[in-house]
Amino acid sequence: MQLGIEGRHALVCASSKGLGRACAESLAREGCQLTLVARTESTLHATAQAIRAATGVQVTAVVADITTPAGRGLVLQACPQPDILVTNAGGPPPGDFHDWTREDWLAALDANMLTPIELIKATVDGMVARRFGRIVNITSSAVKAPIDVLGLSNGARAGLTGFVAGIARKTVAHNVTINNLLPGPFDTDRLRGNAAKAASHSGRTLEQELEQRRQANPAGRFGTPAEFGDACAFLCSAQAGFITGQNLLMDGGAFPGVL
Repeated sequence: MQLGIEGRHALVCASSKGLGRACAESLAREGCQLTLVARTESTLHATAQAIRAATGVQVTAVVADITTPAGRGLVLQACPQPDILVTNAGGPPPGDFHDWTREDWLAALDANMLTPIELIKATVDGMVARRFGRIVNITSSAVKAPIDVLGLSNGARAGLTGFVAGIARKTVAHNVTINNLLPGPFDTDRLRGNAAKAASHSGRTLEQELEQRRQANPAGRFGTPAEFGDACAFLCSAQAGFITGQNLLMDGGAFPGVL
């Protein structure tokens, strides 16, 4: 399927590795011109060069912390009028809610709720004026099935979900859609890092821990970043104009509910 977004400009946050990079790669294969954002300069520039070499598209790399006003300013200066926006930021650390301070909550809200909202606010009017826009927020499967030790993430991402549910119904009449992608267990550095910590506490090897997690999933495996990236690309496609305000859960069937 040709997704009809060749030549569109896509701004992809936290895109030097993991799921953000996978989204950027899938959009690049569809011919989108990219602006990539991440905090680590060496990783970001290596990713940008790899995508240029593989696809031939124009890739602009911006080293910035997207969760800060200064970082967003740099990014929007480089890409003030994206046709496609993919928001993404690392989740806050796990823990016990008794230990979280007001500052912990504000940091979580800044990164995982307010930053996407600020980026939407800065770009959506231009999309409406041009009669095309696709916004995809990478959130978490914890929005559907909260994880007790991830309360900071549960709360912040649920707040973003509520905000999107309202605004997405206002922009769709102008061919601007806003949706959320909810990843479960994908084979990324983050998943392996968390598994390594769990293995050190359980006495299992890393591979034993990973295999136990694979087998606990109905699919019997982890998702691949490429699968996630292609789902993102479809939500950004010309054909996806009738999909808005939705939460697409990608977890291999782990969530047992019907809705």
